[in-house]
Amino acid sequence: MVVRIALGFVLLASVARGLDDHPPGPIVQTIEPGSLAARYRDAADRIIDAVMTKNQAYQRLEYLCTRIGNRLSGSMGLTKAINWAVSVMVKDGQENVHPERVMVPVWFRGTESARMTYPRVQPLTILGLGGSVGTTGKGITAQVVVVNHEDDFLWLDEDDTVRGKIVLYNNKMPKYDPEKGAGYGTTVRFRSKGASMAAARKAVAVLVRSVTANSLYTPHTGALHYDEKQPKIPAAAVTVEDAELIARLIEQGETVSVNLSMNAHMNPDAASANVLGELRGSTHPEEIVVIGGHIDSWDVGQGAIDDGGGCIIAIEAINVLRKLNMIPRRTIRVVLWTNEENGLRGAKAYAREHEAELANHVAAIESDSGVFDPTGYSVENADGEKQAVAAEQLRDIMRVLAPLGPMTIKTGFSGADVGPMKQAGVMLLGHRVEGSTYFNYHHTNADTIDKIDPEQLSENVAALATVAYILADMPERLGTQQNPKDHATD
Repeated sequence: MVVRIALGFVLLASVARGLDDHPPGPIVQTIEPGSLAARYRDAADRIIDAVMTKNQAYQRLEYLCTRIGNRLSGSMGLTKAINWAVSVMVKDGQENVHPERVMVPVWFRGTESARMTYPRVQPLTILGLGGSVGTTGKGITAQVVVVNHEDDFLWLDEDDTVRGKIVLYNNKMPKYDPEKGAGYGTTVRFRSKGASMAAARKAVAVLVRSVTANSLYTPHTGALHYDEKQPKIPAAAVTVEDAELIARLIEQGETVSVNLSMNAHMNPDAASANVLGELRGSTHPEEIVVIGGHIDSWDVGQGAIDDGGGCIIAIEAINVLRKLNMIPRRTIRVVLWTNEENGLRGAKAYAREHEAELANHVAAIESDSGVFDPTGYSVENADGEKQAVAAEQLRDIMRVLAPLGPMTIKTGFSGADVGPMKQAGVMLLGHRVEGSTYFNYHHTNADTIDKIDPEQLSENVAALATVAYILADMPERLGTQQNPKDHATD
């Protein structure tokens, strides 16, 4: 027998979003008896209905953003956020709530400025890249050379034209593609490695076109990684508009000079912490499903999208489950990692400190892509066969999320903070969302609470709570084949 469910909620949601002015009729979802979707359909409906009716996610994110603000590693803001997150989960009645000490790097931005000094004088809007060294005295004034791609260095090296210059990396981020995504992984390489690439050719500083396809004169910061074999030179992001201006002037045959002044420097490492809290399992509490995001942010904006939202939906997911008295067989553990933005110290510390129990980690889910409309999950495992089995199980589970919209499963990278657990065989999942606008705000002063849609935030809570509950409750472990005997009484 095949069970068919008419999902009228999906129809209403699509009309509300303007996806179809004249929908053809109810969406019909086919669910096979004995499948994960059939077993957990009622539980999923209960969770989704409860979350979409009432939850505390937006109010909590609003507090984190407006009362605490940005949370760079080593800052007072991060310490306040850690203490607040602990108090929230304690108040919710979660178990084993505690911070786990982590030493983190402390980068200080200080004052910074830039201006074009020739062929005309014009201020440039910048954000120093995280971890950059500063300038000395009155800063650095030098001629600019433009590099669009690594191959540009081939002809520049021939004339030794980089020596003593400021390199502008003018690599353009492609427009968002629904299938291919944002292209961040390929574009960000100049922000990450560009300073050392230029220093190897005797450049004195670098400017990096902000990693975004859409700009309203907003610079985007982010971490750089120095090659210890090369001199450390100052690096800053410039707006798309300023990068285009400089590049055009040079294309027209003009010589462009820029003055860059930065007071950035590193301070000694400081104490920080990951934050943990649990909804303890009823039958196998030693087996764990991790959900979470990173509690630190850059020192600009409020860290609403990156990654306050990811933290809040994890906190609220187990809050909703506890209120519903839906205690799964296994433990769901919230982990809020520290120092994702400029060091991954929290992720590495968690994997190290919990090494003995990683074999009992059934899954680790990270949310670090914003909290726009949820679209599914990515899955990643060191064992290709287990990854394939898990992907099929997750596709089955996605059918119970149909009231929230269409969901898909992809394989591949699932998150920086869960990454250190991969070598231990942990099944890694990435909480995916519609990402067409994420990089409009990423690592900028514009990453603020007003960019968050409360309904979308609730949808993310509902999706994460449902998936976490099913993974923590289903008899078989994610990535292992179903044993029919386990479901004889289902």
